[in-house]
Amino acid sequence: MNYSEKIAQIEVLKLIRESTRELGLESYAIGGFVRDLVLNRPSKDIDIVCIGSGITLAEHVAQKAGVQHSLAVFKNFGTAMIKVGNWEVEFVGARKESYRIDSRKPIVENGTLEDDQKRRDLTINALSISLNAHNFGEFIDPFDGLGDIGRKIIKTPLEPNITFKDDPLRMMRAIRFASQLNFDIEAETFQAIIDNVERLDIISQERITDELNKIILSPLPSYGFKLLYQSKVLKKIFPEMCNLHGVEIIDGKAHKDNFYHTLKVLDNVAKVSGDLWLRWAAILHDIAKPATKRFDKRVGWTFHGHEDKGARMTPNIFKKLKLPMGEPLRHVQNLVRLHLRPIALVKETITDSAIRRLLFEANNDIESLMILCRADVTSKDDNKVKKYLENFDKVELKMAEVESKDHLRNWQPAITGEIIMQVFDLKPSKEVGVIKNMLRDAILDGKVSNTLESGYPFMIEVAKTMNIEVKNAIEL
Repeated sequence: MNYSEKIAQIEVLKLIRESTRELGLESYAIGGFVRDLVLNRPSKDIDIVCIGSGITLAEHVAQKAGVQHSLAVFKNFGTAMIKVGNWEVEFVGARKESYRIDSRKPIVENGTLEDDQKRRDLTINALSISLNAHNFGEFIDPFDGLGDIGRKIIKTPLEPNITFKDDPLRMMRAIRFASQLNFDIEAETFQAIIDNVERLDIISQERITDELNKIILSPLPSYGFKLLYQSKVLKKIFPEMCNLHGVEIIDGKAHKDNFYHTLKVLDNVAKVSGDLWLRWAAILHDIAKPATKRFDKRVGWTFHGHEDKGARMTPNIFKKLKLPMGEPLRHVQNLVRLHLRPIALVKETITDSAIRRLLFEANNDIESLMILCRADVTSKDDNKVKKYLENFDKVELKMAEVESKDHLRNWQPAITGEIIMQVFDLKPSKEVGVIKNMLRDAILDGKVSNTLESGYPFMIEVAKTMNIEVKNAIEL
């Protein structure tokens, strides 16, 4: 197969071909760029392997392209990177690698193109295309990566136990590419993942979580999670999710398998949103069901309070997986805590007060919350699904009405803590918090409006019940 016409249209590859000839070197595009070229997938990165000094080639190309300012050289690794237009291009000299048993960091030596291809994680990532004048555009494919793309197969170039023992992160990458491309993992390769799971101990949590997030962001993330589960990798890296698996039966009453339910919810979210954190909320929305599972002889299985327990579990899971502890955590935790609330509002008699409270607590998470709630409807009964989704339509209509009237988004009280402290000459204290919370509840319940004129008399009455006197009255 010859892709010379395709790659000849990419300006930076022309420059690399010219520089290769001028320097008397050999160079090849290799890895993900070549794989995506075959699969007709978008790409913005190009890896170049050079027989000789990759840094020298990068410097020459950067000068020819007029992008010396973008040149980054990493002498310790023998690599260099430049940006040309929309492309980020990394150059490296061809090398061969050997590994110690306790580290995934290789001992590197200069090598041939074949040596470089042997060190690749998968056959589909070992493909290379010549950028040399005499055979420009020709594929070099010693492990039949093109055939594996055609067969939709993930396998390793070398014996898989060697590949995974050398660098165990390649097991996560194999599952990730299977999930992203909807490819099967070849049987021997999959068995090697199962056999080498414990080797993941030498991989940093950040690298594992990066691959896990890429699986979560794949088009059908449930496929990746099933591979993680079947290979025992999931139990190693995320045992809390494995605990959802299974069905228990007592007195002929069974609960649903919450692992497969969670995967269905995740896929449902993935159909409508590419938001990583909303997908994480789908993963964690029922995470506390194993901890809250109880059997009641009258009603069967219950999971009371799993939403609150799940919200409390979320920070520890984020911390363990080295996920960001700031806004993403707050967002996911809030969605987990509130994911049952809209379901409770599907009755005909939805009160403004209940809607106000939901809007106040969800705030800017409300759209994500409603996506999660709709995704959580996984019944096989089409009529039941239709009924639930129609009820959610009613709730969203009611929310729009209340929001347009009360403006609860980014809600700020007219009477602030500072005003309370000024009127009663109080310092920051429990009493200030109590008055503030009672005012908030009164507003959300519709007893007073969120104005100084309406809230001030109510505040005075609350303070009286607490034996707190007005010191600095405000004229309305």
